[in-house]
Amino acid sequence: MRSSSHAGNGQDESVGEENSQSDSHHCPGGNTLYIVGTGPGHVDHMSGRARQVLAACDIVVGYNTYLELIEDVIRDKKRLTTGMTKEMDRVQAAIDAALGGQVCALVSGGDAGIYAMAGLVLEMLAVKKIACNTGAKDSLAVEVVPGIPALAAGAALLGAPLTHDFATVSLSDLLTPWEMIEKRLDAAASADFVINIYNPKSKKRDWQLSRAMEIVLKHRAGTTPVGIVTGAMRDNQKIALCALNDLDKADVGMQSIVIVGNSSTFIYNDLMITPRGYSQKYDI
Repeated sequence: MRSSSHAGNGQDESVGEENSQSDSHHCPGGNTLYIVGTGPGHVDHMSGRARQVLAACDIVVGYNTYLELIEDVIRDKKRLTTGMTKEMDRVQAAIDAALGGQVCALVSGGDAGIYAMAGLVLEMLAVKKIACNTGAKDSLAVEVVPGIPALAAGAALLGAPLTHDFATVSLSDLLTPWEMIEKRLDAAASADFVINIYNPKSKKRDWQLSRAMEIVLKHRAGTTPVGIVTGAMRDNQKIALCALNDLDKADVGMQSIVIVGNSSTFIYNDLMITPRGYSQKYDI
């Protein structure tokens, strides 16, 4: 196992005054909603565009933990926070703020479009028939600002496990029936994809990862390398490697991403590597 930490999360959740200092280049005025992916955790891994729009906004809306991680960036901003399972409340609050004439940033950890808030925002706008990006006076200006997703952060810390084709599956059955999750796992495993597993385990969901391991083992050797990254780019960062048949014994939680190698994935000097196929075609 390899482990390391990366500081960068703030502590104060207090609501501050609006910051009038901002770089307004390419940032429109009111009635604007940014859906911002802030990356894996540390502000060093946040994009320049994310910093720009957070500086330009009037209010930041997000889950408490994600706002704590970017405290140094939004220190002087008015903010609205909610708990983990209040996604619809967060989205509605952000839409209302933007419709009220404010420049609002709705924050997601990682990338805003991968298991995050961008889809729900756009779905709610469509269902409620709220015009966006039409150029009309009463239309919202909406921009999705990408961020480094957990799968990319985890892969970078492990080495290069995603160099070839991969699939991503969430084990959370809160919104997706477990039967469908099993079908997707089986299909990905049978097609020899590297598999990124999001939401692998929580206090209430403690059996799904073991079941996922059983499904993948139908198609893959028990010695297949698996990488586990917990709290990527955060203070509690941990990196571990194990064999597929030992995955059910590994230390895995809600902040973990699990990357299961394909039939070609190997370990070299504690680095997880999935070859693209160069050695089969070229003399290296």
